[in-house]
Amino acid sequence: MSDGVLRVVVVDDQQLVREGLTALLELTEGVTVVGAAGDGARALDLVAEHRPDVVLMDLRMPVLDGIAATAQVRERFPEVAVVVLTTYADDESIAGALAAGACGYLTKDAGRAEIGMALRAAATGHGLFDPVVAARLVEAMARPAQVVADRLPDGLTQREAEVLGQLASGRTNAEIAAALFVAETTIKTHTNNAFAKIGARNRTEAAAYAIRHRLA
Repeated sequence: MSDGVLRVVVVDDQQLVREGLTALLELTEGVTVVGAAGDGARALDLVAEHRPDVVLMDLRMPVLDGIAATAQVRERFPEVAVVVLTTYADDESIAGALAAGACGYLTKDAGRAEIGMALRAAATGHGLFDPVVAARLVEAMARPAQVVADRLPDGLTQREAEVLGQLASGRTNAEIAAALFVAETTIKTHTNNAFAKIGARNRTEAAAYAIRHRLA
């Protein structure tokens, strides 16, 4: 943030929504909108041009959808955070957005204050989720694992799958080590190996992967 002002790019394929969000955010203290795009490809151009702190990203868009755009933003501009704002709160959309690197997920029922909090949280490396989305994440974590040992995805070992499942439940390496009765260094090794196999760059992406593959 420059001079304490949060710089945001708004992305939504509906012009009325895009203009409304822009006007709403401009009324939010400490936030300025530096660009607005109607599709993911244009969003990438604006991020490259303005280097905002956060992108407020819709999911269902033409040319390049929000999940693909989020993944490219995080890969090309890792210092730029992404918060999803969408109508959809299904498991596939949530897991896809988190796996792509989004660190916040709101539905379009969110108000100005909630959007502002999510943007500020994302800019400082923290996530904020809509209560409906948070409930679905908790529900997904509570489901029993349905992947048998000989059918684990991406060449994961049984132990690596267990570690990912524990990680998705929010446990630290120390807590996972205690639960599995192994050393913390062993958990770090399993975590690093699992991350390499599934292509995860951080614990959020790994947790989304575990939920998507029902390892949690």
